[in-house]
Amino acid sequence: MDLSDRTVLIVGATSGIGRELARRFAAAGSTVAVGGRSPQALSELDGEGFGTFGVDVRDSASVAALRDAVLARHPELDTVVTMSGVMLLEDLRDPAHFEAARTTIDTNLLGTIRVIDAFTPHLIQRCAGTFITVTSGIAFLPFPPMPSYAASKAAVHAYSEALRAQLDGTGVDVVELVPPAVSTAGQEKVNPLALPLDDFATEVMQLLSQNPTPHEILVKGVLMHRWAERDGTYDDLVAQRSRALAMLPTREG
Repeated sequence: MDLSDRTVLIVGATSGIGRELARRFAAAGSTVAVGGRSPQALSELDGEGFGTFGVDVRDSASVAALRDAVLARHPELDTVVTMSGVMLLEDLRDPAHFEAARTTIDTNLLGTIRVIDAFTPHLIQRCAGTFITVTSGIAFLPFPPMPSYAASKAAVHAYSEALRAQLDGTGVDVVELVPPAVSTAGQEKVNPLALPLDDFATEVMQLLSQNPTPHEILVKGVLMHRWAERDGTYDDLVAQRSRALAMLPTREG
């Protein structure tokens, strides 16, 4: 992927990984637009020179309005990154967890599908372009305190594989970004092994620049997650990660 001459929309770029990747694409020479829910964050990004668009990926009408506004301003759009996501704790012994599950699936999975559906006709018409979906190491090695998050990201992985197969021959590529824990959004407070955001973004941009671009963007820090089943470490690692169930507020001890 030539990072110096793209027109990129990053949905969910108002904080964390998405915001940093927006800056990296821009620094490489691409035109970057960002979408998100936070008016304050969008205002800050507008001050940095990004095109900004309000959007709620849980709302089909909002996503359609985003598409129309972005394409009116950037008819040459060739790259769409779907970053929007939430990470919520759930105690599956408590039926009240269902609302967290609903929010997680609606944002992480259905939100991704809504964005992809909105821009697929445009990219196919161009006969060239790239979708970058965002999953997680947790898609391949679950973190038991966040069951629906893991399920949603595993689903986005499967959806990305199917999308790539269905778009084969159209000129539209599908690239899956698979982050490990990264030092953003408070991750550094609960996970001392979280990868520094700057190091993560640098490695991601290097991988995206490879020719051909890999179907999965796997930084070194996520390889233990991605290949746990293949390497025979899956059961032991899930057991280790299950100790974190003690962090659920409804559990004692």
